[in-house]
This record gives sequence, C-alpha cells and structure tokens, in this order.
Amino acid sequence: MDRIRLKNITFYAHHGYYEAERELGQKFEVDIDVACRLEQAAGRDSLQETIDYRAIYQIARDTFENYKFKLIESVAERIAGQILQLAGIEEVTIRVRKPHVPLNGLLDYVEVEITRKNGRE
Repeated sequence: MDRIRLKNITFYAHHGYYEAERELGQKFEVDIDVACRLEQAAGRDSLQETIDYRAIYQIARDTFENYKFKLIESVAERIAGQILQLAGIEEVTIRVRKPHVPLNGLLDYVEVEITRKNGRE
C-alpha cells in the first residue's frame, strides 16, 4: 500500500473541554497519513490520477476553522470521516496534538491517533 503524509500541519483553533480554551483558542498540530494506490499516477506522471493532497489539507483546515469540539478525538474523527469520502483513499490515520494542555505539570503535548478504513471496499 502506498502512502501520502502531511506532517505537522499547524492551526490556531478554538477546541477544548474548558470554556476558556474554546474562547481564547490555542495551537494544534496535525499529521495525516492516507493509504492509497499510486502506481498508475506515478507510472503516467499524472496529477489527475493521484490523490489531491490540497483537498486533504482543506478538510483539516475547514474542521479546525469552522467547528468547535471539546475533544481532540472528535476533531480527528471528523477529519478522518471527511477524508475517507475522497476517491482513492483506502485508509487514513490522523494524529492531533495539543501542545498546551492545562495539566498543572510539564509535558511536550497530548496526542490522539485514530485509524479508519474505507467501508466502500
């Protein structure tokens, strides 16, 4: 299986359990990994036959900019569901990182990772 990865996309958004997080906003980081078949596009050197990673990016951007979720799990689930609707995507893994977590302690970030498969097979 071939893969296309978008790594460390950064958004400023208004997700979080606490009201202050949703009001003030904060930085989030996202990795998107899609499994697909790229042989035909690569063999023909054809942009029209490959996965449009601009569309993948736009789905993530739309989710972060136009929705407010309490859980980063919900953010990841929405992104995954939307990406799986694109033609040619067989599986998607989404990682959402929240670098600034109100835990009264030090850590680099909290990360949620989900993997979803396309049910159209």
